[in-house]
Amino acid sequence: MQSHFNYLCITMKSKREDFGNIVYSCYTQVSRQGEHFVSDHVLSYQIAGDLVLNDGFKDYSATDGSIRFLKRNQLLKFTKQPPPSGEFKSLSVYLDQQILKDFSVEYGLTAEKKYVDKSLLLLTENPLLQNFMQSLLIYQFSDKLSDSRLVEVKVKEVLILLLQEEPDLKDVLFDFNEPGKLDIEAFMNKNYHFNVNLDRFAYLTGRSLATFKRDFEKIFGITPGKWLLQKRLKEAHYLLEKGKMASDIYLDLGFEDLSHFSFAFKKQYGLAPSKIISA
Repeated sequence: MQSHFNYLCITMKSKREDFGNIVYSCYTQVSRQGEHFVSDHVLSYQIAGDLVLNDGFKDYSATDGSIRFLKRNQLLKFTKQPPPSGEFKSLSVYLDQQILKDFSVEYGLTAEKKYVDKSLLLLTENPLLQNFMQSLLIYQFSDKLSDSRLVEVKVKEVLILLLQEEPDLKDVLFDFNEPGKLDIEAFMNKNYHFNVNLDRFAYLTGRSLATFKRDFEKIFGITPGKWLLQKRLKEAHYLLEKGKMASDIYLDLGFEDLSHFSFAFKKQYGLAPSKIISA
């Protein structure tokens, strides 16, 4: 059985120590890594530094000592801020579908209803989970998590603790259905600024890629690729008029790099982003 922990301490030199699925690394600079597709449920412990997550609606901040649960099959943007003269550090437990299915069979747990609460849950002032995370740090520093038997036991332990503290999460953890069909128009207007492939958008709206493209064109009258570019550039123009700098907005709008953004913007509007004067 593979390990199901990732230990992340973020550094400018990207130092890594790999223990199978347990990864130790460090950054000392602000890390804006853009978007992230959460493919598995994650329980994450903030050790040092600040983390800001955005799900398309609002920002969620996590500071030292906080614990957060992220639902699978969602898009998030994140910014990692190290403390002054320190390092960003977090500890995360990834709960993949196979381990949850095995746990479900072993303990007779099934989802009974659709969980419709937030996609991100902050678990504050939870001494049991905090003590659990601290115990993982001790094991990690002593290189004990290289033993897959210990990892298996610790994953089961955290699942039991999590369900004791948040019983309603049973309907999240043991819901093994794939995303159902969503309203494409509402979904895309919320998530157009995430830089992910079309097949990811298709999956999250409960469609094959071919069906997604067909349904999209019926609604918007244009291909998804052209719509995404126009939507992002229109928002960029608005933000530039408000006084924002191109270097501050291109990642947030789903562009991979500044040069690509600048080229696309000039082609669309006939002016470089720097020529747009704020009102």
